[in-house]
Amino acid sequence: MAQLTGKVAWVTGAGTGIGEAGAHALAELGATVVLTGRTASKLEAVAQAIAAKGGTAHVKPVDMADGAAVQAAADWIKATLGRLDILVNNAGLNIEGRAWARLTAAGVKEVVDGNLMSAFNGVVAVLPIMREQQDGLMIHTASMAGRFVSSLSGPAYTACKHGVVAMSHSINMEECGHGIRSTVMCPGEVRTPIMDKRPNKLSEEALAKMVQPEDCGRLIAFIATTPAHVCLNEVLITPTHNRTYLAGQQRKL
Repeated sequence: MAQLTGKVAWVTGAGTGIGEAGAHALAELGATVVLTGRTASKLEAVAQAIAAKGGTAHVKPVDMADGAAVQAAADWIKATLGRLDILVNNAGLNIEGRAWARLTAAGVKEVVDGNLMSAFNGVVAVLPIMREQQDGLMIHTASMAGRFVSSLSGPAYTACKHGVVAMSHSINMEECGHGIRSTVMCPGEVRTPIMDKRPNKLSEEALAKMVQPEDCGRLIAFIATTPAHVCLNEVLITPTHNRTYLAGQQRKL
C-alpha cells in the first residue's frame, strides 16, 4: 500500500548514504521526493534509480550551508509541487583533522556550516509552508555524538550534533500547536561515505557489522508513516556489535 501517495518529501544529503536510502524508502511508499545535495551527478543517479522503480523524484542541487539557496529551493517546492509534507534534514559532514591537536578555525567552520547551519537553514525555509498547511514532519539526522560526548567524532561534530538534537526538541515545543512534528534520529556507526573521513580506516569486516544506510531508510519510512497525532521525538539506532560498548568492556578486563 502506498501510504505516502500525494505527499511531498524533501531529502537533503540525498546523493549517498542515509539520505539516498531515505529517499528510496519514501518514494517506494508513494511520496514525490525532492533530492538535494551538493553533487548534481549523484542526485541524478538516485533520481534515475527511483524512476526505474516507478517513483517520482526531482533534483535540486543545493549547498545547505547557503541559506539563500536553501530558501530558493523551498520556494520552488511550494510553487511547483504545491506543498511540503516531510523534510528529511540529513546533510552532514566531518573532517579528518577533528581532534583539538589538529583542529583549525577553517575546519570548525566547515563542520558547523555542514551540520548545524545546514540543519537550521532547512528548518527556517520549510516552517512557513508547514505552518500554512497546519501539518508537517521534520526528520533530522543527528548522531549518537549528539547525545554522548566522545573523542571519536571530534569536538566540532559532537557540538553540532548536540545542537541538532536541541533544535529538534525546540521545534516540538514551539510548533506542536501548528500540527508540526519533529523527530531527531541519533544513529551510532553507519556505513556511509563519512566513514572515509575517519583518521583510522576501518576494515570491511568492521563496516559490515555497522548499521547500514538501508536500515536508516526503513526507520525514516516508519517515522514518516506514523499518524499525525503521534510524534516520535527522538530515536537512537545503533549496531548490535557496538564497538563503543565492546571497547568499554575491554577496558574493564
